[in-house]
Amino acid sequence: MNAPKNLKYTKDHEWVLLDGEEVTVGITDFAQSELGDIVYVEVDTENKNLEIEAVFGTVEAVKTVSDLFMPISGVINSFNKELEATPELVNNDPYGDGWMIKIKATNIEEMDSLLDSEGYEKLLKGN
Repeated sequence: MNAPKNLKYTKDHEWVLLDGEEVTVGITDFAQSELGDIVYVEVDTENKNLEIEAVFGTVEAVKTVSDLFMPISGVINSFNKELEATPELVNNDPYGDGWMIKIKATNIEEMDSLLDSEGYEKLLKGN
């Protein structure tokens, strides 16, 4: 499984990219492969301030629906509107065009609790 070294990861199989105070979030290559063909991504928490581990949306695949969890506290500034028409971007490019939300972090220190790529790969080996 692909786990780019420039990202941080959650135990819920989400990736996090920090750019200044903005945090981009998506699901990992492992998560999208486990879910299968993604048919719908719902995020109805845009412009809301959510705490770490709060549910910010759902991702629906052919056979299952999974909750999406905040990796860090903050306000969801934007949702990737491209996913409304083409949710398969999450399958095709989970670390690029398949990003889900952008957050303005309210507690940047929470980034320290996330896994680096090596820690995430160890987590996957335990699965």
